Amino acid sequence: MNMKKQKQKPKAIVVGGSIAGESCAKALISAGWDVVVIEKTRGPPTQNPTGAGLGLDPLAQKIVQSWLHEPELLYNNTLPVTITEYLATDGEKKISWVIGREEGAKFLNAYWADLHGLIYNTLPPEIFLWGHQYLSFCISEDKLTVKVRAKDLQTAEIIEIVGDLLVGADGILSSIGRSILPDFKLRYTGYCAWRGVFNFSENDSETILGIRKSYPDIGKCLYTNIGSGSHIIVTELKKEKFNWVWYVNQPEPELKGNTTSVKVSSDMIEELHQRAEQVWLPELSRMIKETKDPFLNAIYDCDPLEKIIWDRVVLTGDAAHPTTPHSARSTNMAIIDAAVLGKCLEKWGPDHLYSALEEYQSIRKPVTSAQVLHSRRLGQMKQGLSIPGRERPFDPKTASLEDSEFILNKNVPLFDVVPPILDSIFRSA
Repeated sequence: MNMKKQKQKPKAIVVGGSIAGESCAKALISAGWDVVVIEKTRGPPTQNPTGAGLGLDPLAQKIVQSWLHEPELLYNNTLPVTITEYLATDGEKKISWVIGREEGAKFLNAYWADLHGLIYNTLPPEIFLWGHQYLSFCISEDKLTVKVRAKDLQTAEIIEIVGDLLVGADGILSSIGRSILPDFKLRYTGYCAWRGVFNFSENDSETILGIRKSYPDIGKCLYTNIGSGSHIIVTELKKEKFNWVWYVNQPEPELKGNTTSVKVSSDMIEELHQRAEQVWLPELSRMIKETKDPFLNAIYDCDPLEKIIWDRVVLTGDAAHPTTPHSARSTNMAIIDAAVLGKCLEKWGPDHLYSALEEYQSIRKPVTSAQVLHSRRLGQMKQGLSIPGRERPFDPKTASLEDSEFILNKNVPLFDVVPPILDSIFRSA
């Protein structure tokens, strides 16, 4: 009996093995694609603090749950956040007061490595080429395939992979993006972010009691303290951890390599501790001082790109829309990007790839563009920087009702919009 030959699956090459890349891998496999993921690090992260804590919005939560073999695993590895509170802080007088509060939020606080692990564990490990650095790509003359060159960092061997689609999920300093847009430049915001995860299972109980007294809703609330030309976020994570992110105005640092991380010295950490004592309340400065291995990132974004698709190449996550972190959008946008891309590819099928990519761009670009610009203005306000169209910088001590309203999460544009193409995820969740 003659058997019909099974049609070969289309193949996607994903560059980037972070949450954006593995989310794309999961979404595309679910859409019926074969996937190869190229990632320069040697293996999946364990407790790498890069990214530290993050907040998942309701749509991203539903998407991640739909990918997990056991959806309850997401709740087992996160803490629900139902309140966001904004405090003005007077560093000289050592007092804080509430200038804004939202209740009814539905975020989940996650540790970056935990979320990465949850998604990674749903994927076939053989699809990952760990320790491989992306080098270049080219589209075939007939525009039917894309070929990617990568280097094995251990053996120096150059490999070539041919596929139907190249997905650039390689972050804010995207090599794919620079290949397409060689003149593209990021915009330095004027500030950097110190980040730390305080493990209170290993620390002085007096410090913990001080934090819980200063932030009585810490287990269910994300606190933003706004001082003079600076702000810091404090929240709790699963597994007895506090996460803090402190934004500090400073000249653009010199970066080395393909990273926005700044090399930290002991003198820089000592200066951080001294400044914390001047700017924040004693309880908070004490926690900062007792946090092991804080790290520093320069903060960048860019004006929205005109396009995020070219032939058989598509950008997702921070590669598509570099953004500041002030609206908690970076990871959420990456997850939603991946889900929309997967559903568009599933809807149109491999024979109509360009139509699928056009729909992906038409769905995501208006949303991400608006949210990137909103987050930019939010950061400028909280850091006391000049803002186009505003007479004077934002001062939390004299904040108007309008200003206090603007900084609330509910004002993130298109925050509650669920693309119709993702309706099936909500029906199945």
